[in-house]
Amino acid sequence: MHLQFIGATRTVTGSAHLLHINGKKILLDCGLFQGRRAESTERNRSFVFEPSSIDAVILSHAHIDHAGNLPNLVKSGFSGPIFCTPPTNDLCRIMLMDSAFIQERDCEFVNKQHQKKHLPPVEPLYSVEDVPPAMQLFSPVPYHTPFHVTDGVECTFYDAGHILGSASLALTLEEQKNGTRKKVMLGFTGDLGRPNLPILRDPEFIGSMDALICETTYGGRYHTPVEQMPAQFASIVEKAAQRGGKIVIPAFSVGRTQEIVYTMHQLKLAGRLPDIPVYVDSPLSTNATEVFRKHPECFDEETLELLKRDSDPFGFERLTYIRDVEESKRLNESKESCIIIASSGMCEAGRIRHHIANTIDNPKNLILIVGYQAEHTLGRRLVEQDTEVTIFGEVHERKCEVVVMNSFSAHADRNELLAYFNNFDKKRLDKIFLVHGDIDQSEKFSTALKEVKFRNTAIPVRLECCEL
Repeated sequence: MHLQFIGATRTVTGSAHLLHINGKKILLDCGLFQGRRAESTERNRSFVFEPSSIDAVILSHAHIDHAGNLPNLVKSGFSGPIFCTPPTNDLCRIMLMDSAFIQERDCEFVNKQHQKKHLPPVEPLYSVEDVPPAMQLFSPVPYHTPFHVTDGVECTFYDAGHILGSASLALTLEEQKNGTRKKVMLGFTGDLGRPNLPILRDPEFIGSMDALICETTYGGRYHTPVEQMPAQFASIVEKAAQRGGKIVIPAFSVGRTQEIVYTMHQLKLAGRLPDIPVYVDSPLSTNATEVFRKHPECFDEETLELLKRDSDPFGFERLTYIRDVEESKRLNESKESCIIIASSGMCEAGRIRHHIANTIDNPKNLILIVGYQAEHTLGRRLVEQDTEVTIFGEVHERKCEVVVMNSFSAHADRNELLAYFNNFDKKRLDKIFLVHGDIDQSEKFSTALKEVKFRNTAIPVRLECCEL
């Protein structure tokens, strides 16, 4: 039995790991790669394996960098089951459709520009028609319920505390070869959340493992303590509001948007939020919030207690959820001071790019970055304070303020990851594969693990195969 690391190797996007056992192939995640446009297009369109040869997919959660290439996988010939938790199933139903819709609209917009420049047209990776066939293959399984994947493979989901429905995987592998049986416990953290974040339960330990695939998004960094987040957020927003500017927040539609709205709700109740309108400009965020309301079983005790006093932790006075594209366009034309939350989180698609294009040249405005930005994305260029950025093929001079607030991250930091590892038996955990992190973050976390006596850490390169 062996693993091949297809994506999220020495980078944070395109999560995909291929398990070979007993002549079967099981894909752990099937995410979209985000980065340089040409490279992203090539990687996402072309699989390094034959899709029809994959026997099953096990999905850790619904974020597009983990689930976003599933419609393309099915369109290309995959026909096996896609295992996930029930909330992940519900979120993927809206997120994959939204991804397809955005691709179609972005292609329409770009093709208008291409037509003027006599350039060839571009096509979406997949269309809205490709999503229903993929959803028909989804097989939801609750947390803590072991399920059969293929011959010799059983899996159990544990709450990863990252977004609604996110799971860490505990895989029991039994290889039959030459009349002998070999048993291995393989864990996959998926994306691990932070303890004590609002709304969701804390990450659960998956039990003792022989080998582990672990994310390292913030393996070498430290977040602001959770309890300081609301005050920090209020201070940043208040300064921008006093200038009379717009506050534009790129945020993942699932998880980050709900956390920000929840935090603003609490600040509003405490009288600490500026009295300006707040807009969640994303049909996906609006639909995802409805899915959150549907799954209170995933909420932590604090949120459940709030629900007893307030029926809607995701709504408050002066908050408006926007679906209609014409309303979104009016936001761009408006000169009022306001807060606009829109996706995508890395500014690579969707309405956020239009909002940034319309606010970036005004020093009164603020772009507030609240999540990780992969290399070569528009979000990363903003984090790096580039003075010029290209949006929809047009160069824009950046005059607005850009502030980074990583404490909202739904990824555990170095200390939180180490605390999770303290649960493992160091003598038993023989192989640790560090993925889903830029190389500097993976290397720093590898050093940290060695300092506390964990052994055999590896940082795979793309397409590398490792025996179990």
